[in-house]
Amino acid sequence: MNNARAVPVLMYHHVSPAAGALTVSPVHFADQMAMLAREGYTTLGAAAFAEYLAGKPVPERSVVLTFDDGYLDNWVHAHPVLAGHGFTALGFLVSAWVNSGPVRPNAADPEDPAATGNLLDHSAAKAAIQAGDTDRAIMRWSEIDAMRQAGTFEFHSHTHTHTRWDRISTNATAKRASLRDDLQQARATLEHHLGCVSDHLCWPQGYFDTDYVEEAHAAGFRHLYTVEPGTNQRHGDPARILRLDVRDKPAAWLKSRLWVHGRPLLSRLYLKIK
Repeated sequence: MNNARAVPVLMYHHVSPAAGALTVSPVHFADQMAMLAREGYTTLGAAAFAEYLAGKPVPERSVVLTFDDGYLDNWVHAHPVLAGHGFTALGFLVSAWVNSGPVRPNAADPEDPAATGNLLDHSAAKAAIQAGDTDRAIMRWSEIDAMRQAGTFEFHSHTHTHTRWDRISTNATAKRASLRDDLQQARATLEHHLGCVSDHLCWPQGYFDTDYVEEAHAAGFRHLYTVEPGTNQRHGDPARILRLDVRDKPAAWLKSRLWVHGRPLLSRLYLKIK
């Protein structure tokens, strides 16, 4: 078996027919996942990816699927497709946004007319969250539990409130104190609802600086996910995990990107030229 020279980490947000920013349509997502299965890709969970970064080899065609924010459409559309292929993804939750309540239908329930309706596009989801109506936009704990039990998703921290403390704090001391409290609340909430919390953390809006990284490490987070483009090699920096934004395009587009970013030198050249 050949080993991977690099592992691309793919970044998704929405999988929804409600077109808009940060959204891949259900048709294109299904096409992309079918391509991964057809081409023999292995989806790595957080533990396997961490071992890879620490130096352990993984199969040549390995990839990490990530979903930011915990949108309801991940349950409605992404989960059934991943289940069909036996794939696993990493979901990064903003823990203050998640509500309790019964499981809602998803696309695996085609006879239920509510299964795929009433999904919000990105702008409407942001507005609902800002208005405090997060249940319209975000998955519930019951749906998260169902996804974990099915093995389609693992869940990790995207902080508790998704706040850019560098923008609203009056000074560096206040920024660090607010971030520290946010990360502690995130850990406590995930521990309460999931029974565990990992050392994987995704930065809100991809922002981080030295203060952020130091506070994350102090809170027990070691694997830190950015929005910086690129691919990840063995013995890479776990505090600066690179990701590739997935577009609303057919599988052929993603296949070509994975071919490039599965080769570290070519990946760097491609991004430099681009």
